[in-house]
Amino acid sequence: MRWSKTFIPTMKETPADAEIPSHQLMLRAGLIRQVMSGSYTYLPLGWRAIRKAEAIVREEMERAGAVELFMPALQPIDLFERTGRREAFGDVLINFMVPRGDRQVHMALGPTHEEVITDLVAHHISSYRQMPITMFQIQTKFRNEERPRFGVLRTSEFIMKDAYSFDASLEQLDDSYQKMYGAYCRIFARTGLEYLPVEAESGAIGGDASHEFMIPAENGEDRIVRCPKCNYAANLERADTGRRCPLTDPRVGEGADNDSTHDSAATVEWDELEQIDTPNATSIEQVCKMLKCKPEEMIKTLIYLADGKPVAVLIRGDREANEGKIRRTLEADALELADEKTIFDVTGAPVGFAGPVGIDCRILADHDIPLLVNPISGANAADAHNTGVNIGRDYQVEATYDLRNAVAEDPCPNCAGTLEMVHGIEAGHVFKLGTKYSESLNAYFVDEKEKRHPVIMGCYGIGINRIVAAACETSHDENGLIWPLAIAPYEVLVVPLKIDDEEVMQIATRFYEELQAAGVDVLFDDRKARPGVKFKDGDLVGIPLRVVIGGRGLKEGNVEIKWRTAEGPDKIPVEEGVATLLRMLEERRAADAENVPN
Repeated sequence: MRWSKTFIPTMKETPADAEIPSHQLMLRAGLIRQVMSGSYTYLPLGWRAIRKAEAIVREEMERAGAVELFMPALQPIDLFERTGRREAFGDVLINFMVPRGDRQVHMALGPTHEEVITDLVAHHISSYRQMPITMFQIQTKFRNEERPRFGVLRTSEFIMKDAYSFDASLEQLDDSYQKMYGAYCRIFARTGLEYLPVEAESGAIGGDASHEFMIPAENGEDRIVRCPKCNYAANLERADTGRRCPLTDPRVGEGADNDSTHDSAATVEWDELEQIDTPNATSIEQVCKMLKCKPEEMIKTLIYLADGKPVAVLIRGDREANEGKIRRTLEADALELADEKTIFDVTGAPVGFAGPVGIDCRILADHDIPLLVNPISGANAADAHNTGVNIGRDYQVEATYDLRNAVAEDPCPNCAGTLEMVHGIEAGHVFKLGTKYSESLNAYFVDEKEKRHPVIMGCYGIGINRIVAAACETSHDENGLIWPLAIAPYEVLVVPLKIDDEEVMQIATRFYEELQAAGVDVLFDDRKARPGVKFKDGDLVGIPLRVVIGGRGLKEGNVEIKWRTAEGPDKIPVEEGVATLLRMLEERRAADAENVPN
């Protein structure tokens, strides 16, 4: 493609409303333009990168045995009502009434396609002999994102590859899941991204086993917990800690790995339990200011409803409760913070003054709690807190559990290492859905004994936009983008220094045409512009390999070839230039392929 014949509106200045490098550079390099908040036009360079990412995804899906189809973005609202997801999505689901003749039809724009694909299977798969099968599509999705930001990383309209597996047994599901997991590892390796598979919560989509594929990035919105000594990694919602129950762990008081700012309660003297007036102090911060204590010296008592029954959860004051862990510990289907009436019923006090002493419901304590000596908690009385609250004397629990979010320096649950926190961009997610959707949408099959069962499902999504944005976010320098070769809009940039020089243009055109004939994606900068402008634009758009033709080098019979990240160019004889470029590209592709798992 000739630069003068395509559309690459580069920008010298960074847009004021662009928050992170990927957003800034995708705008400046002419990849995207905003239409409205959360909605972008992909310009030619950006769309070429998207199409290359799509091609890699499509190849690996087909290699893993998945078959492609294409489903509509418009979906009837009743499908979401049958699965209960109309309420679960809430305002995220874009839905509206459409007049058709004398009636109104209620529709939704698909945020995902579990309902549509399951309804399809319900009508056409009825026997175990028709499974396993995995189907996928690459389709535009729509979600009413309340706070679109970070360019194309968080938008209301985005391109997604979603795949769905349908199996007759858990063994088949495991096999389908592993095939998709392996395909994802190959996809992200082929696109040149550093990736980290992490254990994850399934969330509102349903299911049990789940992994996210994260791209470590300083500006990533997700927090990842990982151990540098082993392969353990999980997102913050799912991450376990290696802490143990202090009530049963003989190591406590002898250098145990449990996170605590105090010694074991068994080795120090307990203060008397005392109730202190704390008017209007309903938060940890307010109590600490009033009583001159630290958050880590307090017990945070949270009242939840687990399947409709109240339970008090005790967390150290400086830590955050993890509702996924709490729900799993209680083996509850539903978990939510209790309403004001329930809190008053079980504590006898308004919100903000709950504590473990004398509370009228089950108590669930985090592993940190028995390690606190003489902590402060709510007194289950209005405007009052207790000091000297000690487990075993003032209230009882039989065991403790991992109920809070992991933090840096927590012990690893898999080895003797300690955990660290990094930020990441979620680019893919795989789930074992089970039978949630097949039961709701009547997708059943008959086994070899003529018994009827719900189809067992898996779900596997990749954000195509996010692959491109993650590459921009993690691979750039002060001059612009640095594309991985596999998804670069073009592989080679041909730069003639003077387009009015017949010899320069003759050689440049020959390079352009011969590279094209060899199957190379080439951008020919045939603009009438100063060399400095061409070089700056070339670095900004980030084409991996550049050949410069003209100037002193050509007078010496050479062209200058340079990788985007090299300090300086190599001078290559003109007659060897095309062959050298092809060899360099082949060597880079071979090196990149070595990093792709089988």
